[in-house]
Amino acid sequence: MKGILFYGCVGVLTVGAAWLVKTEYGGPAWENGRTGRNEAGRSAAGGEMAGGRMAGRRMTRRRAMNASVLLFLFMVLTGLAALRIDVGNDYGNYVNTFHEIFVGGYVVTEPGFNLLVRVLYTLSGGENYLLVFGVFAAATTFLFLKAMYDQSLDFSLSFALFMLLGLYFRTFNTVRYYFVLAVTLYSLRYVLKREYGKFVLLILGAALFHKSVLVVIPLYLIALLPWKKWQVAIGAVFAASLPLFQDFWMEILLKLYPSYQNTVYLEQGTGLEGSLMGIVRCAAVLAFCLAGWRTVKESPANLFYFKLNLLGLALYTCASFLPLISRLGYYLITPQLLLVPGVLCAMKRGEKGWDRRTLLYGAVLILSALYFGVFLLTADQVGVRVLPYHTWVFTEREWLNGSYIF
Repeated sequence: MKGILFYGCVGVLTVGAAWLVKTEYGGPAWENGRTGRNEAGRSAAGGEMAGGRMAGRRMTRRRAMNASVLLFLFMVLTGLAALRIDVGNDYGNYVNTFHEIFVGGYVVTEPGFNLLVRVLYTLSGGENYLLVFGVFAAATTFLFLKAMYDQSLDFSLSFALFMLLGLYFRTFNTVRYYFVLAVTLYSLRYVLKREYGKFVLLILGAALFHKSVLVVIPLYLIALLPWKKWQVAIGAVFAASLPLFQDFWMEILLKLYPSYQNTVYLEQGTGLEGSLMGIVRCAAVLAFCLAGWRTVKESPANLFYFKLNLLGLALYTCASFLPLISRLGYYLITPQLLLVPGVLCAMKRGEKGWDRRTLLYGAVLILSALYFGVFLLTADQVGVRVLPYHTWVFTEREWLNGSYIF
């Protein structure tokens, strides 16, 4: 219970602070409802990002406030992640992996990750695994904050979703995966601006830390294309083939990712039950977008994120038999952090439109808070295990190579 209260306080503190950051800009385009088309499309697809429109101008009180709050959020989130010990279902496994990398043992992790561990261990003069976790915590937090601030039309709401949907706390697990997930969220700017070279290079660099990220190259480009009816039909047939020919697709997956062969991962999170929360999230966002469909179809950015959500829903429902399907699904549903604020910000402020926008805004916050409560109640379960929270600052024992030392 103490851990739940602690995480709840962190959520309230950081979300409350994020509400001091203002990235919405008024003017005629905002007031007459064209924000979704003119601002969301232009800022993400062809010009300046939402949070960077003031770049190159003199420091103002607003910019100073934004910078101060962002620094505060970075310090709190990075500190909480960097100061933890034995928090996360794979913390001990990572410590063992760091050790094997340093001594030249056999590991299945990617070369970029291995090189970084060796460099950090060499610079620190020993097996300082706390430093490695700290570096990944800082890099992951920075990229998520940077992506949301630059690309969201409402940073405060994006950050609230980031915390309330449990995404931040999940970064305590599989640190290299969530690092590349942050990279993919940042890379969306290049997809929307059609700067495919930068996008591909960024993803290839991220693949040096977790090769599963390569799947976003075809998926993001597919979502960017204008979908025709015959293409949707082909996609539906392909999705239907996944559950019908599970053995065939599983064999292909294991050839691409042989490290899963004969492991317990093949039994984790399989079936619709294991994908239930992903399905619920995608379905809720789908209903939300249909309620504001005009703001979706008129914005290139919103429409792109909407298509990614559809692909995520198809993946969770039709490919739930795949091991650790959430690792692929999160590449598709994390842009919800940008989609939901984009739709709300694009709604007109007319009498009826304003009422609907307020209603949807409140519904998003209430449902997200309920989701956060459910997440906290299950945060100590196997596969998540971000509770109870322990920090090496207030403990006399440290985790090393699978056992406690004093």
